[in-house]
Amino acid sequence: MTYSIHKGLSSFSPILPVKARAARKAVAFGAMAAILAGSASIASAGTAPGSFADLVDEVSPAVVNIATTSEAKSGPENGNSGRGLPRSPFPKGHPFNDFFEKFGVPNQPEGQAAPDRPEPPGRKVSGAGSGFIVDADGYVVTNSHVVNGAAKISITLRNGKSFDAKLIGEDPTTDLALLKIDSDTPLPFVRFGDSDKIRVGDWVLTVGNPFGLNGSVTAGIVSARGRDLPGGNLIDFLQVDAPINPGNSGGPAFNADSKVIGVNTAIFSPNGGNIGIGFAIPSNIAANVIADLRDDGKVDRSWLGVRVQGVTEDIAKGFGLEKASGALVAAVEDGSPAAEAGLKRGDIILEWNGAAIESMNDLPRAVAFTPAGEKLKVKIWRAESFETVSVTTAAKPDQELLASNDRQQPASTERKLDDTGITLVDLTPELRERFSLGNEARGVLIADVDPGSEAAEKGLRPGDVIVSVGLDTVASTEELISQIDVLHNEKATVVTLGMLRDKSESFVALRLTTT
Repeated sequence: MTYSIHKGLSSFSPILPVKARAARKAVAFGAMAAILAGSASIASAGTAPGSFADLVDEVSPAVVNIATTSEAKSGPENGNSGRGLPRSPFPKGHPFNDFFEKFGVPNQPEGQAAPDRPEPPGRKVSGAGSGFIVDADGYVVTNSHVVNGAAKISITLRNGKSFDAKLIGEDPTTDLALLKIDSDTPLPFVRFGDSDKIRVGDWVLTVGNPFGLNGSVTAGIVSARGRDLPGGNLIDFLQVDAPINPGNSGGPAFNADSKVIGVNTAIFSPNGGNIGIGFAIPSNIAANVIADLRDDGKVDRSWLGVRVQGVTEDIAKGFGLEKASGALVAAVEDGSPAAEAGLKRGDIILEWNGAAIESMNDLPRAVAFTPAGEKLKVKIWRAESFETVSVTTAAKPDQELLASNDRQQPASTERKLDDTGITLVDLTPELRERFSLGNEARGVLIADVDPGSEAAEKGLRPGDVIVSVGLDTVASTEELISQIDVLHNEKATVVTLGMLRDKSESFVALRLTTT
């Protein structure tokens, strides 16, 4: 089986805006949330170190084993494979659940339940993972999926002493959780380092609890930065080749200065075992999230209220933008901060509060880590010119509603757009019913797509609705063809179409035949 991942930014790793409130928490948090510099390579001359022993002695006392007990859930939809081992330790609906073989495999003998027979509901299931102490008072960081749904959490130190742990809070979006144990004496702890200073090729050391083995250590290098993984759009993951195995989830990745520069979270594997491709949450993200969790047990994120898509070379050309960069606004929600700021569908967001937005994934990260209520400047590309708008962020609501469309009902006629290989037809009640389109859908229906055409290659299909040519809405095939004719007269080589599919809007750029 072949797997593929989405490569992140190759030359731009955004420094996320540090939340002002989170920054104040970091001071109060002391050693735990302080962002400390230090990611120098352990081998300045490029040679391998003689030994990691001193580093291991320094950091391993703060790395803990985490054991959980939870109630088994029956059925494959809850991850139960029928053999007593879930296919994924993530709860149903977790953003990473469909994409990764994860680490926190339950300590339950394989074959305990008969093949293809679900676990009886109510049966207790054990789980295991790793974590690390970040404060002498006993605050412990791990992954959310390690402790999610656990009825009981136990933590064991390197010296064998065990504690019952309390869950302070968890953030499934970043897969982080904060636990607390009470000790009569100060506990060993480690500090977060500055993940922005980590370079590809720097040495990294991981300590954890693979396969239930206490205090196991592996070493390797940082293989890549800024990995964009499905389900983790707020995280620019670090990729490491240090062997990571089941049970390492939530454990730390250290730099050569004994600082935590990542929280081990996912592996990429065709069979669930380590193949040298592991992913860690950067410490600069983790430190802010953990500070939020310690404050009130939850993470407050800002909300902009737009749906964005990437800017391809063709889309950039269609919008008159010289460089394919930024985040293209495909939809703006009513009553959102974006709507109040005057952002419009078709705007391309290029900068957020002075930080460049090189790709669509940069924007949600920048917004999420901006304090709610902060007023800032956003640079956009609109109508082939640069503009700056002021945006005041707001706390993300529990439910988000997409804006409705108020276009007029079209007439009925059929035309073929020879340039692109698509056949167009006006919407009728019968076609709305046939393609499950609601009465609110307005535009021109794609009735057919020629096999092998550019439209087919771009993923267009019958049932899609064209709602605009560029930013100009269309209500009929005649309007659409008329606007295409204008582009031909202007010797345009690309047309940008606004599309509607499954109540979700986006843009696609198609080449035009020049005459």
